[in-house]
Amino acid sequence: MQMTTKEKSILDSVIYSYTTDSSQLSEENRILKETVNKLKEELDKFKANPLMVCEVGQVFGKEAVIKLPNGNQFYVDVSDECKNLKPNDMVLADQKNLTIIRKIPISRKYDIESFVIVEKPKVSWQDIGGLNPQIQEIKEVVELPLKKPELFKKVGITPPKGILLYGDPGTGKTLLAKAVASSTNSTFIQVVGSELVQKFIGEGAKMVKEIFELARKKAPSIIFIDELDSLASKRIEIGTSGEREVNRTFMQLLAEIDGFHPLDNVKVIGATNRKDILDPAIIRPGRLDRLIRIPLPKTEARKDILKIHCSRMSLGKDVNLKNLSMLMEDFSGAEIKAVCTEAGYFAIREDRIKVTREDFLKAIEKVKMEEAAEGKDYMNMFG
Repeated sequence: MQMTTKEKSILDSVIYSYTTDSSQLSEENRILKETVNKLKEELDKFKANPLMVCEVGQVFGKEAVIKLPNGNQFYVDVSDECKNLKPNDMVLADQKNLTIIRKIPISRKYDIESFVIVEKPKVSWQDIGGLNPQIQEIKEVVELPLKKPELFKKVGITPPKGILLYGDPGTGKTLLAKAVASSTNSTFIQVVGSELVQKFIGEGAKMVKEIFELARKKAPSIIFIDELDSLASKRIEIGTSGEREVNRTFMQLLAEIDGFHPLDNVKVIGATNRKDILDPAIIRPGRLDRLIRIPLPKTEARKDILKIHCSRMSLGKDVNLKNLSMLMEDFSGAEIKAVCTEAGYFAIREDRIKVTREDFLKAIEKVKMEEAAEGKDYMNMFG
């Protein structure tokens, strides 16, 4: 019995529909299987023990000594998959049993120059006003040993390895360090103590070591450590892991300072606003044992600083630098510079070239108000 055309068309439609549905189901089944497999892989990852990045100390066949980021060391097994293990290799170790799983291609050394400021400063002694006694002392203990080391050998005395500049913020500590680097044609390597500790938890000691290696490589050089108190404050008996990390970094700094000769072409200059909280170990003889106080400028010193910052300004006839300096009692060098900049802006706003006494008076009041606001914020924050 032959099917009619209509019956054949209906049958073809049913077969097509079944085939289409079957293909869709197969595709959906394939997608579901892939999704399940991916979820299983993710689940296995969650079940697996975390791996820690460690440094290999010594290797003894199928066993080795590893150093954890917190400084602790352990004697552990080495898995069969980990071949040709050598001291100083970086490895992944099982966090639960500390077995070394595999090596990883991580360099122990940082590109240290990307983390610190390395430059040849253009600051001269003439750019610094009101600090003549301090400049003279820095010349004697930093500049002279770098320029004429043979003189110290002939006399038979040992110059300090480094100095500590201390005083209020904005008094010129960084400027002095840059000036002595410039006068001795030394590489200036600037490090901020707080960043060294906060940015590189577990690696601070290595960073210190590599900073000194860089200084020797680029000698003659001056290592300037700003905010030294954040790295070298008085130690306490019991502390947090963060405090222990700071202590390890500090101990490495002491070891590096102890490790070079006073007449080497490397000098260390520390700077702090809080000399009172420094650990005595950093300022004992043989380390940063020359302490130089950088005070707030007196009237005559303020006049000298004003003169330097006004040297390129077009001043009105009514501007008397001595009288202005008397109005800036307790101003730091940085604040005096800010006054000059603000006075210039007051003139620019009125489309004038000459900077008048009135501009300076407005600028002094503005800087005073900003300083008072900062002091108020500090009191609100810390009581």
